[in-house]
Amino acid sequence: MEIEYCTQCRWLLRAAWTAQELLTTFGLRLGEVALVPGTGGVFEIRLDDETIWSRKASGFPDLAELKRLVRDRIAPELSLGHSDNR
Repeated sequence: MEIEYCTQCRWLLRAAWTAQELLTTFGLRLGEVALVPGTGGVFEIRLDDETIWSRKASGFPDLAELKRLVRDRIAPELSLGHSDNR
């Protein structure tokens, strides 16, 4: 997984927090999260080279929604507890 974030906007902490939350939730199922510096207001989350979230298209991700998107792709059987409540 990759999280590309804008260095000009100083979104490193947001990207790191998002990565921490995903790694805490998915652990070995996810493997790794790479933080990729970018510019121009980018904040994109990619899984297997597919963009699953783009700030330009949808704003910043709601963490529960992002976890559901990731779970549905890598571990559909996994319960996310309160994050499953829509």
